[in-house]
Amino acid sequence: MALSEELQLILNSIKTILNSLTITDAFLTDVLKRLESLGYTATDADTWVISFSVQKVENNVKNSCNTTSIPDGLMKAAVDMVCGEFLFTKKGTGKLTGFDISTAVKQIQGGDTSVTFAINEGTRTPEQRLDLLITYLMNKGRDEFVSFRCIKW
Repeated sequence: MALSEELQLILNSIKTILNSLTITDAFLTDVLKRLESLGYTATDADTWVISFSVQKVENNVKNSCNTTSIPDGLMKAAVDMVCGEFLFTKKGTGKLTGFDISTAVKQIQGGDTSVTFAINEGTRTPEQRLDLLITYLMNKGRDEFVSFRCIKW
């Protein structure tokens, strides 16, 4: 599925800022699509924050695994981590507008893991559900890093 013209412009701006040989167009497209699937449509104003989040996650994965690029098996986890970092930053700065957690996500499944965010909406506030979503995204896949670690000599 192709990106909208606006998202394609954002993708090109992010690529310009990153100037990274290890981050592919497919990875950046997945980040933008994942944000959309979570109920957030990126704007041109988000370009720098998304770029920073990508660099932060890329460095974290590469340092944790002692590799020169993000391993293929961690790409989807890295996409979620970037989205989590981005949403965390936007929320922390008070600039997360137009994001409605009640319509964003009810449940996420990945392999044999399932996380439900709105089982009983009356017991959690929308902000608590958003915090739960952000925490999930930022930490999803960290347990898989061990499979891709290289020994450092």
